[in-house]
Amino acid sequence: MRADRLGALRDGLWLLPEMSLTHIVKAIDDISPGLVVIDSIQTVVDPDLASAPGSVVQVRGCAHRLVQEAKRRNIPVVLVGHVTKEGGLAGPRVLEHVVDTVLSFEGERHHSLRMLRAVKHRFGPTNELGLFEMTEQGLIGVPDASQLFLADRRTGAPGSVVVPTIEGQRPLLVELQALTNQISSGVPARRSAQGVDHGRLSMLLAVLERRARISLTNHEVYASVVGGVKLTEPGADLGLCLALVSAATDTPLAPDLVVVGEVGLAGEVRQVGHIGRRLAEAARLGFAKAIVPASAPEKVPGISVHRVGSLNEALTVAQLPAK
Repeated sequence: MRADRLGALRDGLWLLPEMSLTHIVKAIDDISPGLVVIDSIQTVVDPDLASAPGSVVQVRGCAHRLVQEAKRRNIPVVLVGHVTKEGGLAGPRVLEHVVDTVLSFEGERHHSLRMLRAVKHRFGPTNELGLFEMTEQGLIGVPDASQLFLADRRTGAPGSVVVPTIEGQRPLLVELQALTNQISSGVPARRSAQGVDHGRLSMLLAVLERRARISLTNHEVYASVVGGVKLTEPGADLGLCLALVSAATDTPLAPDLVVVGEVGLAGEVRQVGHIGRRLAEAARLGFAKAIVPASAPEKVPGISVHRVGSLNEALTVAQLPAK
């Protein structure tokens, strides 16, 4: 019923509800398909191996046998594998070594955006990223992801900043939000991070207190990346710092401002890669000002660049008062 709704039913599509590797290989001989998809490799069992389904012995043995069959018949085989809670491939690492390409399909359950990354690729680069939207008609390619992320952005709200980030080779503009709430002294302050590393948030709070004299010790702090995106690169550090100060002082940042830069423990703003491509994407979407590291080499037409060497300079350029 789902395949019919998605329009995925074709005359050349064969479904085989089978777990035995011997029967799977026989079906490949009988049908001679152009593509074989095994979903999932953890459920396939080789009767010649005295081990339970999903065990290290079974996964290793079945994967090797399917690789041999793919090479002998010269047909592509896609192995769907389970992942752990940390996002890594479950089971033995040999599963990654025997295949030519490892694709990671990521996305939050409560968001429609899905990302397809090449974790390993023997015949090409691994820095490409595919973006898709989960709809009632299935996965639809997203040609302009930045526009999708910023579609519902509310300008003039304290604690909101736009950060140009790099996902693979693609520049993306995402909204980073922060919220602070003062609590009574003696009560442990909560720190919550969604889409940003919790340890990075704690470090930046310490840098703000030590280098910029802005203390949020008696404040609950919440940080979130809109759209379910996970920011793992340090280029979002400066934007997160400005969003935290903006939320704490109830002072909104300029609506046409983007912020990018890594923040060091000494309060310095450090260089990040692909500044030119990040700012070009911001200029395309109508942003007029950018706060970047002092060592940023590129100049991009259509956007005014403000170079800063420290966190305090960035706060001054952003017109954020000291708390």
